[in-house]
Amino acid sequence: MHDDPTVVTLVVRAADGDQAAWDEIVERYAPLVWAICLRHELDRQSIDDIGQSVWLLLVENISRLREPAALPGWLATTTRRECLRAVRARGRLGKESPTPGDEQLADASAEVEQEVIEAELHAALRAAFAELPAGCRELLSMLISDSPPGYASISATLGIPMGSIGPTRARCLAKLRRSRFLAAIVAGQEGNMQVSEAGR
Repeated sequence: MHDDPTVVTLVVRAADGDQAAWDEIVERYAPLVWAICLRHELDRQSIDDIGQSVWLLLVENISRLREPAALPGWLATTTRRECLRAVRARGRLGKESPTPGDEQLADASAEVEQEVIEAELHAALRAAFAELPAGCRELLSMLISDSPPGYASISATLGIPMGSIGPTRARCLAKLRRSRFLAAIVAGQEGNMQVSEAGR
């Protein structure tokens, strides 16, 4: 994974006992933990137990992480281990729990890597969105809602002419694309592509 300075800062702050940093880490990566648990077809109680175990293990180990930027990978690996432990325990209780073979483990590793990338992208988007001016956040939130209102309603709510909604949206999206958070993700992905192409 690329060296995301945001993750490094969060890890350093959390290791120093900063509660806000802990809260941000949990908010940022809880979907990753949840997605890995769901892939193992565990029940809700098991998923909740695994989530608590993963965060407790992070509390115990965060100051010993050799590479703070590798936090997403550490969380993914730890969650997967806890899930496999739960699957084996379920097997001992007589419920069906096939032991994954090498091919399944390789597929799982690829899925975990993809989930880590998606978690980082979502976190970067949230951070970039939070930096937008309030007007942009309000407009984009209305436009991407499950049932977006019509331009007339947006115009009345935000107090902007209907004819300027489209151009304003374009400017807001351009600001979003230029965010330093998204730039770090794009730079990391481009670096990974160059490495993989060089290896061919």
